[in-house]
Amino acid sequence: MKTDSSDNQASYLAVIDLGKTNAKVAIVDAIKLAEVEVCKLATPLCAGPLYAHIDVEAIWQFIVDSLQVLNTRFPIKAIGVTTHGATACLLDKKGVLTLPIMDYENTEPEQLNEEYASLRPPFSETGSPKLPVGLNIGAQVFWQSQTFPEQFKLTQHLLMYSQYWVYRLCGVLGSDVTSLGCHTDLINPETLELSSLVKSQGWESLFPEVCLPGARIGTITTEVAAATGLSINTEIMAGIHDSNASLVPYLKQQSTPFSVVSTGTWVICMSMGNKPVTLDADRDMLKNINVFSSPVPTARFMGGREYDLLKPNNLSLFALSGSTNFVSETCIEAIQSVIDKQAMLLPAVVTESGPFQGKQAQWTMDETLLSNDERDICIAFYLAQMTAHCLHLVDAKGPSYVEGPFAFNAVYLLMLRVATSRPLFASQSLTGTSIGTAMMYTTSTNEINHLVVPVPSTLRDALRNYTQRWRTLAASL
Repeated sequence: MKTDSSDNQASYLAVIDLGKTNAKVAIVDAIKLAEVEVCKLATPLCAGPLYAHIDVEAIWQFIVDSLQVLNTRFPIKAIGVTTHGATACLLDKKGVLTLPIMDYENTEPEQLNEEYASLRPPFSETGSPKLPVGLNIGAQVFWQSQTFPEQFKLTQHLLMYSQYWVYRLCGVLGSDVTSLGCHTDLINPETLELSSLVKSQGWESLFPEVCLPGARIGTITTEVAAATGLSINTEIMAGIHDSNASLVPYLKQQSTPFSVVSTGTWVICMSMGNKPVTLDADRDMLKNINVFSSPVPTARFMGGREYDLLKPNNLSLFALSGSTNFVSETCIEAIQSVIDKQAMLLPAVVTESGPFQGKQAQWTMDETLLSNDERDICIAFYLAQMTAHCLHLVDAKGPSYVEGPFAFNAVYLLMLRVATSRPLFASQSLTGTSIGTAMMYTTSTNEINHLVVPVPSTLRDALRNYTQRWRTLAASL
């Protein structure tokens, strides 16, 4: 499909965006580069058999139903798929799963930690840190191969999560460097060769040909066309890792240096165009591979999960204000109260990942003495300080762009702007990954909508002092 920004007739793409927490199907106007509607489902999981896994058939039904409904209002020209990067899919010669698709928070792969440690490539080879549970795909697949050898013998294809859904849509097998390069232990991000782990385990033949994420690798099957009402000519793109999808608009439209903060279950901080960065595997730093097959220095923490665990009370407190202050007067008063009390939440809420692994979260004062609004502001400040710390680790320079749910949290944005001392822009895309996925297909040159994050002059110095104290205390943990 060729789009032209002068066309009066909109062209619509469907983007299937499957995260750890939620599954979404978004319709993107390929000319305006804007979402027009989003369907959403909490990611369904099954407790067994064998181990906890993703309920792929429930997700598939959600995808089919969503495409059917959305296509009646927005005729879909093409479909892109973007997913998290911590899931492997094992298929037999007929394309049927030989083992369930693992929920990456399973602890079972850790049963073979010692054996796997002797096999996994060094950080210098893969840019992939050793992660807990099933977050390294290599650890997942190794555990599956050792625990279920008969089923594994039937495996003919190993697909990344994005490419599994691409296969379900069009019947074409493929691999993608952005998914292979996401802390998997499976690839060298500098040479783009499969890792020594893959070679030593004899898995090389399981990987299909690598495709560029924006490649049109097929059209929907007749079965999908019948179930959804889509044209049999609906094109399918090769698929892309979600954080790297968030990076696409900036790679295409912004001058370096810059950084992108992709938020969801994970907060992923990616730095582009700066000098080489020394990565620390113990701080959850890694090399992603972007859509141009180049390594990207990355630091991250499980910010969305932490937000859910902390359960803020007054969500309206975080809403972007229409005033010149960006945050409401009520919010400013609560912020000032938090500053006066020096109330802080220190890392880490999720202790198994991120730059403060093994540290236990603590408050600088009795949490119960805070009002709900004050506590909520402390949570947003904590998440912003963690983000700023990750950006510092990757030596981010130039403006930062926030994508995803946190881009609508005014208190988080305000503190992040102060903590980084650099220009900050908040994307107003409902799902930060969908526009980037669509941009791998469309030729539109329209820019996505961002808000400039200002800092009220009455709070600037106080927030700077708060930041310095938070950093000092966090460093002493």
